Amino acid sequence: MLVLGIESSCDETAAAVIEDGRVIRSNVIASQVATHAPFGGVVPELASREHLDQIAPVVNRALADAQVALDQIDGIAVTQGPGLIGSLLVGISFAKSLAMVAHKPLVGVNHIEGHIYSVVFENPPVEYPALALIVSGGHTTLFLIPEEGRYAVLGRTRDDAAGEAYDKVAKLLGLGYPGGPAIDRLATSGNPRAAELVFTLPRMDSPNLDFSFSGLKTAVLRYVRENQIEAVGKGSQPDQQIIDLVASFQDKVIRSLLARLRKAAALHHPKTIILAGGVACNTALRASVRAEDFGAPVYYPSPLLTTDNAAMIAAAGHAKLARGENHGFEFTASASLKIQNVVLEGYEVPRSARYKV
Repeated sequence: MLVLGIESSCDETAAAVIEDGRVIRSNVIASQVATHAPFGGVVPELASREHLDQIAPVVNRALADAQVALDQIDGIAVTQGPGLIGSLLVGISFAKSLAMVAHKPLVGVNHIEGHIYSVVFENPPVEYPALALIVSGGHTTLFLIPEEGRYAVLGRTRDDAAGEAYDKVAKLLGLGYPGGPAIDRLATSGNPRAAELVFTLPRMDSPNLDFSFSGLKTAVLRYVRENQIEAVGKGSQPDQQIIDLVASFQDKVIRSLLARLRKAAALHHPKTIILAGGVACNTALRASVRAEDFGAPVYYPSPLLTTDNAAMIAAAGHAKLARGENHGFEFTASASLKIQNVVLEGYEVPRSARYKV
């Protein structure tokens, strides 16, 4: 089965052709980083305009690179949400046009589910139950996956996503956009204990393994103001104080993520750990999530497949198409689309049991 995937949820216009759900025939990504970098974040209107300019050439190149014509495609998968509504509508409208002209089945895919499927290309088949930690600029969610295609949400961020906190801290310190790679690079030369007394892990008593990064971001802001730290000027190099600051910030983010992942693994005994999303590119986070600590293999995608791409959307769409799904032309974009949360017998958390991390 050949599936054409289309992704336009935020600031990458992407298209890919996937064979049998696991083989990448093509994977084309048009990034908008240069457009949004001067603003320190994604500007929705500019993103939509660039998607309009890029969608046709990106899809055409994906088909050409895969050496297939549209009529050879067996189905089309497109990101339905969550994401920026204007950006999503560009991809969905284009996908519907292709499906209508070529008489192909069409499925909408949840962007977060796409990240879960991003590990299928470079790893052995996932064994279930699995735990998936999805960490990106817009999402930080921990899933239990009892079987393929069924998800129980164990925890999600109550405020900022981890990647969003990275970008905001980087913007505050003048480190540029996107902030994640800059902080990851600098943190390797910093002392993460330099601000140990200033930055503490969020403590929550909750029936869920939720995350919170807003307080940590605010602690960095307060530290910067109290110590009168100047943002790094354009073309300048950060001093050791800033390097130690970002090292401490990153250390707390990773420890917060790991604490909840370890707690979930102890409770649910997964056979596979999945680490995906843009922040899964972080070298310190990858080094910290080790198979020997969880008693299960850890799967994560290569850097190109970690950030937003269409190969993962096509892989998730392949599973739906293989089940005979066809969403037709009536569905539309949903900026806050949720993965259907299931609770299966044997996986419920008793009401008397509360996660304490």
